[in-house]
Amino acid sequence: MANLPSYDFADLIKADHDAEFVLTCFAEVLQELGEADLAAYLGLPTTASSKQTITPERAIQAASLSFQLLNMVEENAAAQQRRVREAAEGFNAEVGLWGNTLQSLSQAGFSAEQIAAALGQIYVEPVLTAHPTEAKRATMLEHYRRLYLLLVKRENPIWTPLEQQALRDEIKVELERLWRTGEIFLEKPSVADELRNILHYLRHVFPASLATLDLRLQQAWQLQGFDRRLLPATDQLPHVQFGTWVGGDRDGHPLVTATVTRFALHELRRNALEVLHEQLVQLVIKLSLSDRLQSPPAALLEALDASAAALGQRGQMALARNPEEPWRQWVNLIMARLPESNQPRQPWQYRSSNETVADLQFLAEQLNVVEAQRLVLNDLQPVIRSVQSLGFHSAVLDIRQNSKFHDLAVEQLLQAAGFSDYQFSNWSETQRLELLNRELQSARPFAHPSLELGNEASAVRDCYRVLADEIAQHGTTGLGSLIISMTRSLSDLLVVYLLAREAGLLQVTEAGLACVLPVVPLFETIEDLEISPGILDAFLAHPVSQASRALRQTSVQQVMVGYSDSNKDGGILASLWSLYRAQGTLAAVGAKHQVRVRFFHGRGGTISRGAGPTHRFLNALPAAALAGDLRMTEQGETIAQKYANHITAVYNLELMVAGVTEATLLGSQRDQTPHSLAPTMDSLTAYSRQRYENLIQTPGFIQFFGQATPIDVIEQGKIGSRPARRTGQRTLGDLRAIPWVFSWSQSRFFLSGWYGVGSSLAWLAEQHPEQFAQLKQAAFEWYPLKYLLTNVSTSMLSADLATMQAYSHLVEDPNVRQPIMAAIEAEFKQTQQQLELIFGGSLAERRPRIYRMLQGRQSRLSQLHQQQINLLHTWRSLPSEQIPEREQLLTQLLLTVNAIASGLRTTG
Repeated sequence: MANLPSYDFADLIKADHDAEFVLTCFAEVLQELGEADLAAYLGLPTTASSKQTITPERAIQAASLSFQLLNMVEENAAAQQRRVREAAEGFNAEVGLWGNTLQSLSQAGFSAEQIAAALGQIYVEPVLTAHPTEAKRATMLEHYRRLYLLLVKRENPIWTPLEQQALRDEIKVELERLWRTGEIFLEKPSVADELRNILHYLRHVFPASLATLDLRLQQAWQLQGFDRRLLPATDQLPHVQFGTWVGGDRDGHPLVTATVTRFALHELRRNALEVLHEQLVQLVIKLSLSDRLQSPPAALLEALDASAAALGQRGQMALARNPEEPWRQWVNLIMARLPESNQPRQPWQYRSSNETVADLQFLAEQLNVVEAQRLVLNDLQPVIRSVQSLGFHSAVLDIRQNSKFHDLAVEQLLQAAGFSDYQFSNWSETQRLELLNRELQSARPFAHPSLELGNEASAVRDCYRVLADEIAQHGTTGLGSLIISMTRSLSDLLVVYLLAREAGLLQVTEAGLACVLPVVPLFETIEDLEISPGILDAFLAHPVSQASRALRQTSVQQVMVGYSDSNKDGGILASLWSLYRAQGTLAAVGAKHQVRVRFFHGRGGTISRGAGPTHRFLNALPAAALAGDLRMTEQGETIAQKYANHITAVYNLELMVAGVTEATLLGSQRDQTPHSLAPTMDSLTAYSRQRYENLIQTPGFIQFFGQATPIDVIEQGKIGSRPARRTGQRTLGDLRAIPWVFSWSQSRFFLSGWYGVGSSLAWLAEQHPEQFAQLKQAAFEWYPLKYLLTNVSTSMLSADLATMQAYSHLVEDPNVRQPIMAAIEAEFKQTQQQLELIFGGSLAERRPRIYRMLQGRQSRLSQLHQQQINLLHTWRSLPSEQIPEREQLLTQLLLTVNAIASGLRTTG
């Protein structure tokens, strides 16, 4: 690390120290279990030799676990170093967090009153998904969570030597438990398994994290010198809610049936009500105010009598439970009115969580009357905020389906209705719109409810009937949107209204038919992003769309943009700039119709799928595309990395909420005219995309990809419930972006995270040197460009040319291997050269933290890569009839996939 600039590496130094401790404990466990040679294989200290043969499975498992331990100590070290920095340098020391954000806004000229007014308009909604990116079993994740808590516990300096030894022994117990537990999935996880994992966060992580998040805002507010009276009410604080796709996302996922969706809605509701009941029980314990020591307000006593009378015997029991403690009695009455998750709502039960919030806020008022503001702030406000966030539904459930699937469903409905030409998929857009516009003037469905339909039509109708039942019983608060992936025309959106009509999701209004749930386009490919403004313009102008917004009393239209497929199709430069351009234009289309476009960012967990530092991502968005509102997917391993532990969960939520606040307010001051470099970026995008497309369209490229990466192993892995391909066709277009990115990362190409960037920059420098000089200057000042180049540099550091070359030798045909690998190698070197020219130094100097992290793991990663290459060669060479041998090798390969993913901290 010599010649590097002066960066604060305190957390990495601590991580090294903690890693030495925990790896030594791991070595002792291995030695005590008679596997000392494994410890030596990993380079860990050992005083014995087991003289046992080290099997490939055990060696890979040991390497994988060692990487997990490194990841854990790095996470903890980063969290502890943030605390040290805040203690030493102040609450505003960490960029992106509340202290720094409030200071930046104040320095930008915003008053405390202006910031307080904006806070209540901030909406942040992480949407938890279960794409096949999580390579670790839920059982292992739980073991890792316990181990992490022990590492945090070890930070306390007060332990005596005996207590320290006991803690060390506890850590070794967890290490042995991890070692004895299988790392890979024995069976492909079901949707119910994935939902169970999501519910863990919604029950055990987020409620407590939200309370700490609010506390940090209040602390930062006071330390900034702002009047704390500006933040007294919960409705003046940022709104954090959650969404999920687990149980609702059926795009190419045959296991997500109507029954699964009904189950998911029930489980989400059950979880929310159980969380609320537990919080209210704790609130009863805390609010032990006696009417002998303070006089209850008359309003409270009157409300107690009225509410108890309305509840009859249940009400009298609630009052009898805590005599002379009226504040407790009020909480008892609230609990008596909670609905049951699996029973129809009774007249005395709350219709919605908003009624519960109102009763809790009434309680806050009655506590304030007796000047118990401290109890309101510490005991009651966290419960109110939790109910506002989780409601009676935990997270809103989106329903996503592919536009082609909808087309087939319409064809089956037309056939059932007696249409002679029912090949809807083959109709022109004019023909499709003519039918849709005519049919959407009538509430009459195509098919009788009892009529049997084709598979697609039945699947859609059954799903929508579940939604209709949910709305009838519980309202719409637990439901998100009807999202159409691969939206490519206005008819793709209007089709959903037609299908909704079959299940009673449309209502007749004065303005015509209207849908009770929002219909949301998902623009994924670069071509779709380019035509998206025209589609949105026509959709917002359509009578059914307008009537639907009026029915829901909203002037907001959600639009989802996908980062994965655009990157797979055109590379990172074309993807990010196309998304930037599209969002700005789509926001303008919304303004034309007096509609605010709420963008839903479909980001994945890797650079190639839209990931990147949260505050930088937010700053890089067009100002008009944020407007205080962020909805964003959190996928696979990202959920565990960001939210598995309380401190880290609070940190990542704070980055989101504070970041949206800062980017929104500062964005309102920015000049909205296009940046002078926008035309240059358009040219760069076109050139970069052409270079990327030339590569993936090279004859034999699919063969190269199939043999130079472990895609065939990943497709057979029991990682997630979703198939790796949408329809099962062996084409690049049918392959999901997730396994595409996962495969390239395993073999250290990280191809779509950098390919095309270097040659386009070199072309610009040669053909337009003045524009290149302007771009070079703006690389440190203009957020969209800075974010792009930072992400590309991360991908470049993660890639490894020697490893790429080793995997390329798995490609059997030299006529395929040599030209493609030569193109990749040339582009890699050119990208490195151009980035270093722009940054004025090596990538290691520019990104020293990532460089140091990867360098510390490289030798062990190299061992794993070589094992995977050898196993791939042997496995692919075995005849298909040698099933036991192939299965054994596949298990070893899956272990290498998991271990490499742990070492790189990334999958798909």
